[in-house]
Amino acid sequence: MKDFDIPFYYKSSFIQKIKELRKERDHYKKDFSPTVLDFGPLQIFLARHFGFCYGVENAIEIAYKTIQDNPDKKIFLLSEMIHNQGVNNDLQKNGIEFIFDTLGNQNISWDKISSDDIVIIPAFGTTLETEKILSDRNIDTLKYNTTCPFVEKVWKKSALLGKDDFTVIIHGKVKHEETKATFSHAKENSPSVIIRDIKETKLLSKIIMGEIESSEFYNIFEKKYSKGFDVKKDLVKVGVVNQTTMLATETQEIANCLRKVMVKKYGENEIDKHFADTRDTLCYATNDNQQATLELLKREVDLAIVVGGYNSSNTSHIVELLEEKFPTYFISDETKLLSEYEIQHFDTSKKTEKVSKNYLNKNSKVRIVLTSGASCPDTVVESVMMKLLSFFGNTKPIENILSEV
Repeated sequence: MKDFDIPFYYKSSFIQKIKELRKERDHYKKDFSPTVLDFGPLQIFLARHFGFCYGVENAIEIAYKTIQDNPDKKIFLLSEMIHNQGVNNDLQKNGIEFIFDTLGNQNISWDKISSDDIVIIPAFGTTLETEKILSDRNIDTLKYNTTCPFVEKVWKKSALLGKDDFTVIIHGKVKHEETKATFSHAKENSPSVIIRDIKETKLLSKIIMGEIESSEFYNIFEKKYSKGFDVKKDLVKVGVVNQTTMLATETQEIANCLRKVMVKKYGENEIDKHFADTRDTLCYATNDNQQATLELLKREVDLAIVVGGYNSSNTSHIVELLEEKFPTYFISDETKLLSEYEIQHFDTSKKTEKVSKNYLNKNSKVRIVLTSGASCPDTVVESVMMKLLSFFGNTKPIENILSEV
């Protein structure tokens, strides 16, 4: 895999060495068990896979090279480069302005952007409608396009479905930049609809089976279907793709549910004519991170700490998995470890931060799961680790831990 030239302050020599050691021993990624770092009074179970993925490092490299090579030009990003506030803040400090916020609200009018300016397309990709706006203003949409290749893979899969007259069912979050982009590309080639979860899938299934009036489709999936969508015609042949950062198990559950419905309606012998076996379009990094998280669930620990951007989809799914078994704290960086008694963390259900007390039980050896999302720099994970260590006395030196690993 390519080595990317990203700012040194995103890298951690300690974590990088651990990752390199694990890769040497497990080149084909068959071992998803965590790395156990025994500091004495504190034992950290570091996930096998976490941190910047290929798409994120590629996007960051392009962004910083663009800044370096164009000191006299105005540089814009369509929206957040990735869902990590620290990285986005750093880009803004370097003079990059964001045209849209993460919810799609436009911060900068197109009238203020000229053909002399640079517009970077983020890792999530963008819609065909936005690409046309840029093209009409004579702004290059190729040179500074950082769209993740695994997102583009989903677009290609959608195009193939459309070529075979299948409707594209997109498992994703309707307001997420990537899902917006995928929907835009998919609906160019085929009827398309976005579904959020298995609950919506079951409603769609009942519409397919005629158990819910077809007219209700337009209410249930308002603003989630392509123009001219015909329920009676466009739900005869379907295939599932996903926002690459969704839970793999959930996408599979959705696909299985729709397949069963098609079998029930048309019969097993006719299933290939009505359901496309697209398998999983999840990206490799999301899949690796989720597999590593499932391995963490097999351990007996006191708590889990997940580091990353609060609006990061792939990170929030890691949190969902871990909190099924452990007290789990979702934090953006080490500053959220207020002390050994208090932690400020994000409540995914209420979408707000809160402070919890006595999260560390120091009466015995403390065992902590530590991981992060694909948009979190390794340096932030290391800073969290070092802050945790500062709450304990008589911990082993980092050098000793590396030799043990």
